[in-house]
Amino acid sequence: MTELDGPRLELHSAVLADMAGSRPKRLVRAMEYQAEDISVVAQSCANESDFRHALLLSASDDRLVDMWRKHLTRWDFAENALWSTTSPRTDERRAEIYRILGLEDGTAKLLEAVVPIAKVAPAVVISEKFVPWYTPASQQGRPWYWPSYRKLLEQKKWPEEAIAGLDAATDSVVERLADPTRADSYQSKGLVVGYVQSGKTANFTGVIAKAVDAGYRLVIVLGGTLNLLRAQTQRRLDMELVGRENILRGAGEFESDYADDPAWSQGKFVEFGALPSTLSAFDIVRMTTRYDDYKSLLQGIVALEFEKREPALPLYDPRNLHRASARLMVVKKNKAVLTKLVKDLRKIKTPLAEIPVLIIDDESDEASVNTSRSKSRPDADRTAINQKIADLLTMLPRAQYVGYTATPYANVFIDPSDTADIFPKDFIVSLPRPEGYMGASDFHDLYTEITDKEKNYANSNEKAHVRDVTVEDEDDTEALLQAIDMFVLTAAVKLFREDRGGLGDGHFDHHTMLIHESSWVEDHRDLRGRVTKLWFNAGYAGSSGHARLRSLFDDDIARVSGTRAPKHLLPDSYEEVMPYVGPAVFRIGGDQKPIIVVNGDKELETGEADFDRRSIWKILIGGQKLSRGFTVEGLTISYFRRRASNMSALMQMGRWFGFRPEYRDLVRLYIGRSEVGAAKQDIDLYHAFEAICRDEEDFRQELTQFAALVDGEPQITPAQVPPLVSQHLPLLKPTSPNKMYNARLVEIDSAGQWVEPTAYPSVVPDLRHNTRLWLNVLDSTSPDAVDVTFVSDKSAERSFSAFHGSLNGLEFLELVRSLKWLAPGQFQPYLEYLRQVTDAALVDRWTVLAPQHRGTGQNLRSGSGRRYSWFARTRRRSPLFGAIADPKHRLAALQIVHSLSDSGGRHSDRSVDPQTGVVLIYPMIESGHRVEAESGVVDPGHVVMGFAFVAPTAAHSPSGRKVRFTTIDSSKDAAIIDTAPVDA
Repeated sequence: MTELDGPRLELHSAVLADMAGSRPKRLVRAMEYQAEDISVVAQSCANESDFRHALLLSASDDRLVDMWRKHLTRWDFAENALWSTTSPRTDERRAEIYRILGLEDGTAKLLEAVVPIAKVAPAVVISEKFVPWYTPASQQGRPWYWPSYRKLLEQKKWPEEAIAGLDAATDSVVERLADPTRADSYQSKGLVVGYVQSGKTANFTGVIAKAVDAGYRLVIVLGGTLNLLRAQTQRRLDMELVGRENILRGAGEFESDYADDPAWSQGKFVEFGALPSTLSAFDIVRMTTRYDDYKSLLQGIVALEFEKREPALPLYDPRNLHRASARLMVVKKNKAVLTKLVKDLRKIKTPLAEIPVLIIDDESDEASVNTSRSKSRPDADRTAINQKIADLLTMLPRAQYVGYTATPYANVFIDPSDTADIFPKDFIVSLPRPEGYMGASDFHDLYTEITDKEKNYANSNEKAHVRDVTVEDEDDTEALLQAIDMFVLTAAVKLFREDRGGLGDGHFDHHTMLIHESSWVEDHRDLRGRVTKLWFNAGYAGSSGHARLRSLFDDDIARVSGTRAPKHLLPDSYEEVMPYVGPAVFRIGGDQKPIIVVNGDKELETGEADFDRRSIWKILIGGQKLSRGFTVEGLTISYFRRRASNMSALMQMGRWFGFRPEYRDLVRLYIGRSEVGAAKQDIDLYHAFEAICRDEEDFRQELTQFAALVDGEPQITPAQVPPLVSQHLPLLKPTSPNKMYNARLVEIDSAGQWVEPTAYPSVVPDLRHNTRLWLNVLDSTSPDAVDVTFVSDKSAERSFSAFHGSLNGLEFLELVRSLKWLAPGQFQPYLEYLRQVTDAALVDRWTVLAPQHRGTGQNLRSGSGRRYSWFARTRRRSPLFGAIADPKHRLAALQIVHSLSDSGGRHSDRSVDPQTGVVLIYPMIESGHRVEAESGVVDPGHVVMGFAFVAPTAAHSPSGRKVRFTTIDSSKDAAIIDTAPVDA
């Protein structure tokens, strides 16, 4: 460190502090101004050449670079910045920052080298138009709890781009709430969609911090349906937002409800130095504690009364509002508890119409949604929790409602016309996937061109992390024993990494395995007996146990971690792991209790499964209590055989999603591939998860596509979101059927997009009809197959064989218009789109490709004598097909119509004009008719003619809208997803 480093850091700290919360300014002028008040040495550093020299010698983690990273990232992320006309997180925004700072090109390049632009995805917002009120100018001098929370995140080593992203995402929520000081009341309702176990709590903590800073004075957090979940949320808010002084309020250190909490003694609860009200801010008064849910107040209702400095003025007047304390309560979704709250609110003297209220509903699709309405009972009373939430919204006209969930389908299907309900009428915010998050897509190989034969541990998520479970009967415990072995082996690897991988002793606080087979308590008892027997007979101290672990290490861990983990975290052999097996077994079962059963509040309330209070290395057995909101820390091995009736429920059971730092490569999912479901149908749970993963990805992609404003107007509003929910697997509807009404999708603009229908008929007459129509097209294709070449996603040229032909726009439209469907509603929006673009002459021609196998006997002979390849496809034990097309066919079709931005202008073997689309044809044979098909001759009624298409990229709907809707009267209870009856 040179003699200039200290003064230089002091100078740049002062300069950046002056720019904080505002805008970048001329750097040299700002340095000269600040240096005068520091020292003569600082004045010698007040020039750009000194800054450039310092950057040249700096590493990315130097203090000077950290200072600039924080401010550059804030400016990069700033939404609606008054000082910029550029979009956030772009090269243009950064260039404008450098221009305003007045930096020379050389300095700018050095600065960008150590602080690159964080081009992370922003939150996606679907919103009604709103009146902006939450601006830097309106909040000048008032923020207290948000700056404190931001500082806490910095201390927790959050990356600056993650903090800036949270700042922007929470702004997008708070700015859509009503201004708490406005004279007329307005009730905004919104929904924030995150990923399962992905950090939604951090977002609503930030929203609460900004909301109370802005003037919201009663915050009600609906914290799940379990006591532990409510307590976890209370603790998180107390520790990171409320703070030590607000908790104690003058009481002694050891009188706190957190006196026995290690984090309290370790100083991990935020501190302000004194009560905020003594520091010209305002206090947060807790109405609930870690152990106590909301109770009828013993001192009457004094604690809910709001003080007014100006009694003649309403509470929401700024002269009263910004001097009043805020009230915070974390309440369980329980009828009795909410009834007490509603009753007490009705008793307070402060007019309820004056109180700015924020209601945060965690896991808002659970318990909160009204499920009593149905076709047979359209006037049924609301369900209990929904009624109490409706009561709160009705009696508190200034209440704002924000739901949080990872499975939003139930919320978006709520009747928008029900003003007392919780439909997110004002906004839906979809949070980006966090860096380092391990979600559903990390266990599946989605949209890949890699064939099953080409898959390996490096390129296949399924091969790396998923292990099949197929049992003969309940006495077959081979897969369960292997999962337990893997749990012990990964525990030993973690201890190796702590000891020899440089992570340090105690790095892995928790190491857990989750077994989820049933929701029935009786089943849990039986399962506990089976697992206990396996554990105590596993022989981990003897040769048999070590032989199994050695084999598992060599055949699994070494191969997966060898391609997915840093070298220093990987043992060279089982011999290096073996010394850690004994300690691992002791940590799991040294107390003779290797298993925790979680099927009620008892185990949770006693702290046995409380990850906040102690380190847990255990096997957890559970059902519904582990299916939502409950974070299983350190989860490494999951053994899952539990089926669900809808997409939301199944996704919430995916407790193996989350953040897995330093052990991501060790995560394994043992999952049932043939479980008995409803009506005795077998369910492949892995395929079911893949289907809902596709549904989730499609939903988020649709939201992203329609979020951009067109001429300053929203493309769609929250009321038009329900039809964007897709369904890849008919067995798993997005949510309960009685919630899926209110809108129907009429048209989807599909220009340049891959469209692959799946709802093909199953009755013989309809199949014959479709086969006849498509055979006419196949017979018109080229007599010889051609090679269709394309560029793979690895920039390698590949090809496949196909018959080639063409149809004009009207011919294709008439053909698809004549087809029979199992579920006509699924294709109808695309048919309407095709009609629109064809009538507008936006499509001249369709290139027809009929892919052919190379060197295989899977051929059918048509009536004309021609032979065509057929494809073995299944309906996945349900009426609709899964994926039909080969990924490489999809890639080629998209390149042909210039849809792939990374194709470099290269595409298949022929040039096409901008008004040409592509159609691919797939004669499909289901399993029951494949023996017949092997002969080469098959009944046309046993062939399912599948197809996919990509319309020209310029063929946008003449309406200029991505989607068009028609509204359905909710009283008619019409369904969003129509499925025609299946004939026997």
